[in-house]
Amino acid sequence: MTDIATTQVRQLDTTEEQPPFALAGVGAIAIVSAIALLASAGRYGFFGDELYFISAGRRLAVSYADQGPLLPAIARLMDVIAPESMVAQRIPAMLVTVAAVLISAQIAREFGGSRNAQLLTATAYATSPFLLVQGTQLATNTVDTALWVLISWLLVRWVRTRHDSLLLWASLATAVDMQVKWLIPFFWIAIAIGVACYGPRDLFRRPALWLGAGLVVLLTLPSLIWQANHDWPQLRLGAVVAEEQATVGGRYTWLPLAIASAGLLGGLLLIYGIVVLFRWEPLHQYRFLALLPLLLAVAFIATDGRAYYAAGCYAVIMAAGAVRWTEKTGRVRTIVTITMIVISVVLASFTMPWRPESSIKPATSEADAGLSIGVYGRFGWPELAAATVTAYRSLPEADRANVAIITDSYWQASALDIYGADDLPAIYSPNRGYGYFGTPPDSATTILWVGNNEPDVSPLFAAITPIGHADTPLGFPGSTRDVTIWRCDQPRAPWSETWPGLLKL
Repeated sequence: MTDIATTQVRQLDTTEEQPPFALAGVGAIAIVSAIALLASAGRYGFFGDELYFISAGRRLAVSYADQGPLLPAIARLMDVIAPESMVAQRIPAMLVTVAAVLISAQIAREFGGSRNAQLLTATAYATSPFLLVQGTQLATNTVDTALWVLISWLLVRWVRTRHDSLLLWASLATAVDMQVKWLIPFFWIAIAIGVACYGPRDLFRRPALWLGAGLVVLLTLPSLIWQANHDWPQLRLGAVVAEEQATVGGRYTWLPLAIASAGLLGGLLLIYGIVVLFRWEPLHQYRFLALLPLLLAVAFIATDGRAYYAAGCYAVIMAAGAVRWTEKTGRVRTIVTITMIVISVVLASFTMPWRPESSIKPATSEADAGLSIGVYGRFGWPELAAATVTAYRSLPEADRANVAIITDSYWQASALDIYGADDLPAIYSPNRGYGYFGTPPDSATTILWVGNNEPDVSPLFAAITPIGHADTPLGFPGSTRDVTIWRCDQPRAPWSETWPGLLKL
């Protein structure tokens, strides 16, 4: 190593005393982020998944077909504190997102970054149209991403300090993340490959690492047992996600969507950070991180995963890019940085759910709605419940004794469970995790089927008649927009026999 590089490494390792201005500046960015998230907390309505978390939380279990138990438990807690409050449900998402903004700056600090590097990293995170916007609703990816950021910080700090207690904390965070969704193993596999290629290979010889791995397995064991007893539905969900991704371009759009989700400033720092980690000598001990986004991209493109699956690694890569970018100064560099920040702030503001409903145009297709699912998935749930209640009340009183309701999607079932349960009979859906909440009783000889899949439903009954309709112009097609409610009589087989074959993730 040259004398200059040695000096740079020495300078970058001096991180114990953080500049007060960096603390104040990063704190200000976090506060602004919190205000932006809070301003959007009551906008529109519940997102379909948020309704599902509340519904699942009312049926607490050690695992679910499509996720771990943590999000339903959080939703249940917030629902007890403030029943059916959108703001209350979204507070945990806001808190973990703001925490991720702060931790992203701390990663830059661990890299030896100056106060400007910390500020630039926090700004990039806070202006990402995905990383910030996901904090506007309670979602598995919101918590999952924040935990990836935390684990990245603990790992980077371990590389610098070699304090093995950090590996145990990273393992605990991993165990918590396994209660959210099962993406974090991809992170650790990519890390292992990077460490095997570039070091520090003594990581593999640390007892704390393997003790932590055992802790993860132990804490995940109840969920693993549940999954094994139900034929591993969470693993089978991958094929369903791949089919859904096909509606927005599948593998061909993964990379551009993944980079776009980082935002302008974040995207540039993301690409630059990979180059920096590969080539810049002062960060040579962190070179294993350069492979992280590349390996994750290969894995998620190959499996047809969602474009945001790798977003949890963005903070650590952007931090590396910010440290190198701010290491040099100059008028042109300052102008470029300020310009990128301004544009990124403007773009981020447009992605927040602040627009009045009157300015939102209905989706032209299911693919169009899928690309803006965070918007269209928030409209029409009370209206769907009201239309279903109206259809139910239109039945002759004598026919209501043996009625149950089945919906096409778990979103619809959750909406009816939250908004219409007091006025409706038992609600079921064969879709996603809702299908595992219970089977319609064999005594249910009349079904109100909420959905548009008449060809799929007709063979199950002797008679089927449309008796209701729900429609919300801004709703999601097939879920809250142009939805038919069918009266279905005389099931051809008992539900105890039919239901297992109807389950679909």
